[in-house]
Amino acid sequence: MFQDSRINKVLYGGDYNPEQWPEEIWEEDMRLFKLAGIDEVTLNVFSWAALQPSEDTYNFEKLDKIMDLVEANGLKVFLATSTAAHPAWMAKRHPDILRTEFNGMKRKFGSRHNSCQNSATYQKYSVLLAKKLAERYGKRECVIGWHICNEYGGECYCENCEKQFRVWLKEKYGTIEELNRAWNTSFWGHTFYDWDEIVLPNMLSEHFEPDRTTFQGISLDYRRFNSEGMLKCYQAEAAAIREVVPDAKITTNLMGFYKPLDYQMWAKSMDFISWDNYPANEDPYSRIAMNHDLMRGIKGGQPFVLMEQTPSVTNWLAYNALKRPGVMRLWSYQAMAHGADAVLFFQMRRSIGACEKYHGAVIDHVGTENTRVFREISQLGKELQLLGDKTLGARSQAKVAILVDWDNWWAIEYSAGSSRDLKYLDEVFLYYRALEEQNYAVDIIGVEDDLSKYEVVAAPLLYMTKGNTDEKIRQFVKEGGTFITSYFSGIVDEHDLVITGGYPGKLRDILGIWVEESDALPQDKRNHFRYGDVTYEASLLCDLMHLEGARELASYQKDFYAGTPVITENDFGKGKAYYVGTRSSQEFYRNFMRDCMAEKEIQPVLEAPEGIEATERFKDGRGILFVLNHNDHEAAFALKEPRKDLLTGETYENGAILTLEAKGVMLLEH
Repeated sequence: MFQDSRINKVLYGGDYNPEQWPEEIWEEDMRLFKLAGIDEVTLNVFSWAALQPSEDTYNFEKLDKIMDLVEANGLKVFLATSTAAHPAWMAKRHPDILRTEFNGMKRKFGSRHNSCQNSATYQKYSVLLAKKLAERYGKRECVIGWHICNEYGGECYCENCEKQFRVWLKEKYGTIEELNRAWNTSFWGHTFYDWDEIVLPNMLSEHFEPDRTTFQGISLDYRRFNSEGMLKCYQAEAAAIREVVPDAKITTNLMGFYKPLDYQMWAKSMDFISWDNYPANEDPYSRIAMNHDLMRGIKGGQPFVLMEQTPSVTNWLAYNALKRPGVMRLWSYQAMAHGADAVLFFQMRRSIGACEKYHGAVIDHVGTENTRVFREISQLGKELQLLGDKTLGARSQAKVAILVDWDNWWAIEYSAGSSRDLKYLDEVFLYYRALEEQNYAVDIIGVEDDLSKYEVVAAPLLYMTKGNTDEKIRQFVKEGGTFITSYFSGIVDEHDLVITGGYPGKLRDILGIWVEESDALPQDKRNHFRYGDVTYEASLLCDLMHLEGARELASYQKDFYAGTPVITENDFGKGKAYYVGTRSSQEFYRNFMRDCMAEKEIQPVLEAPEGIEATERFKDGRGILFVLNHNDHEAAFALKEPRKDLLTGETYENGAILTLEAKGVMLLEH
C-alpha cells in the first residue's frame, strides 16, 4: 500500500454513509465500531447532490460534523470525491452530461455511473468538487487517502464521445492514410477521406452484437479510447487534489478483471491499488485468488487495499446466499495472503431503502451487536489488532508469472472467428488455477513488465504480439527462461491486422513450429491426445501444426490430423518454449504445469491436500506463510521448517503435522 506513520496495522473498516441516518444514530455507530475493532471509514462516496445543491452553492455542514465525529473517535478516513453520480439538477440543466447507451438510447437522470466522461459539464464540476474537498479537508489528520469517484464504469456513445474519438484518432494516427492502413478500410469499402466521416462503433454502425463487430480495428480502438477517457477524468480530479495536498495518496476502487478498463494502464496513475472483491457463489477460491494477484501485479507487486467486500451477503445475484460461518474471515485472510494491507467492507450500516438495502453490513437492520455477522467481524478485528504491523508492506516472491493483456482480451473476443466460445479469461484461468491450487507462487504481469526475474512465464492466448513483446520473450528464453503459450497465439499486431508469413507470426522461431490451420470444435465434440501415459481431451480449437525444430510431446488421436503434433517443446538459446495447441481438461494443466515446474526445480509453497491454499509474503527477511482451509472439513499438512502461529502464539518444529479446521486459517512466521 503506502508507508504512513499513522498506519501501524492492517486497516479495518469500510464504506460508511451516516448522511443516510439521523445524527442520534452516529454516536451508537461509534460505540459499535470500537466494539468491532474498526479503525477506518470510507466517507462521502455518493454525496455530490448533498454537497452541491445548485450551480454555485456548496454545503459542507453535515460532512463537517461527520468528519469531526470520526476524528474525535480516532478513526482514519479514505475520503471519496462523490463524483460517481451527478445531481439531478445537473442533468436537468446540462443534458450533455447524460450517457448514451451502446444501442443509441439517450439516458435520463438515474442510477449511478450516469455521466458521460467526455461531457464538459462533468469534467468541470467533478474537478471543482474534488478541489473544494481538498481545500476543506486536506489538512485533517484523520485523512490518510483519497478515493476518487467509485468503481469507474459505464461506456458512453453520445455526440461528445464521437467528436472526442475523432480527436483521439487524429493524435494516435496522425494522418487519415495511416488510419485507413491500420483499420484495413479497403475491406467492405470503408475508406475514410476526412476525420468527420468516422462514426463510433456501436449497434448503430459496426456492431451486430455487443461483442461482435464487423470492423475489429475500429471497435478495439474505441475500447482503448473509452478506457483512456475515463482515466483522464480520474487524473483530472487527482491533479486538483494535488494542487492543494501535494503529498496526497490517491486511488479509486477497481473491480478485478473488469473488461472495459485497462487497469494495467490505470495503475500508473494510482498511488496505491484498491479493489472490490465480490465473487459469485460458484467461484472456486482460486478464481478469487487470481483477482487478488492481478491487483497486486498491476502495481509491480505493491500491497493493495481491499476496499470493499460484503460481510455476509450481496444483493444483485439471482440467489444471494449468505457467507457461511468462517467464510468472511477466511476470505479476508485470503486477501491478505495475496497482498492486502487493508480489509474493508461495504457497508458499515445496512441501508433501509433502494437497491442495496439487503446488501450485507457490519451493523444490520436490528442495529445492535447481537448478530452472527457482527460477532465474526469483532473476532477478526481482535486478530488484526493482535497482528499489528507484522504483515504490513510484506511482498510476495514468485518465480512463475502469467502474462495478461487487456488489448489481447478485447481483440480476441471481438474477433469474427475461430469460435464464439473462445474466452480469454477462461484460458488464463486454466493455467493460473493449475498453479494456484497446487500452491505455486504466481505473479500476474503485463507485456511491459520485466520478465528477467522469473524462471517460467506463461502467456495463454497471446493472440496479439504488440510492440517489442516478441523480442522480450525471445531474450527471456535465450537467457534460460521457460516460455509457455497456447493455440491462437502470435496471430495479429497491435491493430488486429494478421501477421503474414505463417502462424504464430513473430513467435514462430521461438516455438519452432508453423501452424497451418485451426479446427474449431463444437461444444459436444472432442479429439484426444496422450501425454505422460494419460489420455486427455482436446476441445474448442485444435491447431494443425508442422515442426520446425520443436519436438512433439503429444499428438492428436483422431480425425484427418491424427498423428500430428498438439503439444511441442523447443530448445531456444539456453531456455525452452512450449506450445499447447488445443484446450484440454483442468487435470491436464495441473500435470503439465507441474512438469514444467519440476524441470526448473520450482517447489510449491506448501505440499497440502486439495482445498488447502498456501501463500507466503516476506518482510525484513522473514516469511509469513498463510495457510487457508477452503474445505468444509478439517485437513492436515506437514511443515517443512519451524514456524510460529501469529494468531495463537504456538510454535511448531520441522516436520510437525498440523490440523486445520474447516474454513480455518493459520499465519505461520518463519
